[in-house]
Amino acid sequence: MFSPFYTADDDECLNVTQICGKHAICTNTNGSYFCKCQSGFNSTGLEKFQTNDGTHCEDDDECSKPHVCGPFSRCHNTHGSHYCTCQRDYAPAPHTLRFQKNDGIKCEVSPKKNCHNNNTCLSLSVNHTLEYINNITDPHSRLEEMRKQTSGDLSPVDLISFVEALSQSASLLSEVNDTAADKETLINSTITDFISTVNNLVEKDELEAWDRIRKDDREKTITKLLHTVEQTTLDISTNYKITTELEVKAGDIALKLYAFDTKQTKRTDIHATMGEDSIKLTPKNKKQDDINGSFSVVFLQYSNIGALLKPSDSPGVKDYKQFVGADGFTVKSQVVAAAINPKHIYDLEQIEFTLKHTELIDTKNDVTKCAFWKYSPVGMTGYWSTDGCESVHVNSSHSTCTCNHLTHFAILMSSGRTELSAHHAVLTRITQLGMIISIICLSMCIFTFWFFSEIQSTRTTIHKNLCCSLFMAEFIFLVGINMYSNKLFCSIIAGLLHYFFLAAFAWMCIEGIHLYLIVVGVIYNKGFLHRNFYIFGYGSPAVVVAISATLGYKYYGTNKECWLSTENNFVWSFIGPACLIILVNLIAFGVIIYKVYRHTAVKKPEISHYENIRSCARGALALLFVLGATWTFGILHILNETTLTAYLFTISNTFQGMFIFIFLCVLSRKIQEEYYRLFKNVPCCFECLR
Repeated sequence: MFSPFYTADDDECLNVTQICGKHAICTNTNGSYFCKCQSGFNSTGLEKFQTNDGTHCEDDDECSKPHVCGPFSRCHNTHGSHYCTCQRDYAPAPHTLRFQKNDGIKCEVSPKKNCHNNNTCLSLSVNHTLEYINNITDPHSRLEEMRKQTSGDLSPVDLISFVEALSQSASLLSEVNDTAADKETLINSTITDFISTVNNLVEKDELEAWDRIRKDDREKTITKLLHTVEQTTLDISTNYKITTELEVKAGDIALKLYAFDTKQTKRTDIHATMGEDSIKLTPKNKKQDDINGSFSVVFLQYSNIGALLKPSDSPGVKDYKQFVGADGFTVKSQVVAAAINPKHIYDLEQIEFTLKHTELIDTKNDVTKCAFWKYSPVGMTGYWSTDGCESVHVNSSHSTCTCNHLTHFAILMSSGRTELSAHHAVLTRITQLGMIISIICLSMCIFTFWFFSEIQSTRTTIHKNLCCSLFMAEFIFLVGINMYSNKLFCSIIAGLLHYFFLAAFAWMCIEGIHLYLIVVGVIYNKGFLHRNFYIFGYGSPAVVVAISATLGYKYYGTNKECWLSTENNFVWSFIGPACLIILVNLIAFGVIIYKVYRHTAVKKPEISHYENIRSCARGALALLFVLGATWTFGILHILNETTLTAYLFTISNTFQGMFIFIFLCVLSRKIQEEYYRLFKNVPCCFECLR
């Protein structure tokens, strides 16, 4: 029955446009309504809400929740959703680059994990990628597929493959359909997509994969990438018919592009600022009507490439060659590039650029160089050069340079003291000579303590083991200290050096303990004592190294040498125990000297007994001085790198085997007598020994 009091419901969801706001679903009720957020979004208030109280829907970051993607995978949040990709060195099974946990896809160890180290595997993988990519003939579809394929964690072989794919796609990408409705927008879109794809290859997360590629292959691949990016963007920009400016920022790479028509624009200085870096191009003075036509200028900025292009000792780099032998120079700025096409229209006079240092420098002690990446477009081999570049101004945060040519630029800075780097070659020769002499002398010490039965005692046992530990440490140092190309092998070398140097200190500590036992007159079982000496001499260093390796295994070996890293003060895992042993021995020897002279003055004991103790103490103190002084100079050098501390540490460290031979063998009367008896029946030797 019809009632005159009946009023029809007002459907707010239907009658009011977007009454619930973005990403929300409206539900009508009798006389009212409520809103709920779509899947992938969360309400800022109640689950069911009305927008008049200020509640709205915001993105739900699924990746902030635990176990979203499963083992060996990485979560990527998107607006209203998320997707998963496999971590580096893992591949999805079945093969789907992007997935979600409930898709049933698992990440398994990739068969391409170490493919970059095998030329056959590498070639097959690159060819397979090229065949797949080259079958996509539409430029935008090809770019989109490459961007999608490189969006997750990449393996080293992926980096090499897609750099090659980008290089071979350059000609296709530079072709723009002349009949397109909005040609300029299409060109901008192509360049933007191209830069986004390149960013996937050079972003910070991919440095780990780049570092695993062999040095020569890595530099060739990066050089090809730099060349491809520069040339491709210039080639695409030739399609512009009007003056245009384009800026693209894609994470770890930035681009600024200018297209000019000389009829519309005067050839004046061209400026570009990217972050805290700036570049200015200055043309040669010419009459305005000399040359007509259009030209393009491209500026590029790479945030992470510099860490991969390390200065090397190249014949083409003459003015800092003396430094780079010590790895004294590293790239301390972002890499920027400038390029012009065609060059004859904008005839360059000079380029001036100001680059921010990646860290503050000490302008008094650190050396900076304005450098560019000089490479051959044919072989794609390159090196840092300073030809044609000069430094204009340097402060702690920025360097300003001028160059007379275009390419990729960066600031190189010495990683150590200027004066010290210049002495690197001399220090290296001293190290090599000293190590060889020390190894020979330690071999003679070991032979002496093992061969002559008349001098066998607890003390010679201690000296024998100390010399063996030092012999092993110095032999490993001489052979393996510079084998840092293989990270695992370098870490093993560093661990062995850590162990044997600590063992030498442990046996030095044992000598102090042994002397103390003699002085205080403790009666001990010789076999029991020797057994405990061996446990302490070789066991305690093993414990220290085991704990250090467990807590900081990644600090064994650096990219400069196979020794302990100074990062996070990890080197103190050696210096700390060594300093403790030196302190303990100093205290022990102080007690020994006090007791010897007190007994000598008061009790007048048998002179020969205490003369023997004095002789042992003198030898032990000499040993303490040799080992202690060496690492004291080492600590001073770590705290304050100067030429003096470098030479003191180098000489004392590398010649310590010779010093030990002199103190323990040459100056020992007993050993002199043993050698006299050994050679007295040899006529030529007898005359020398007499």
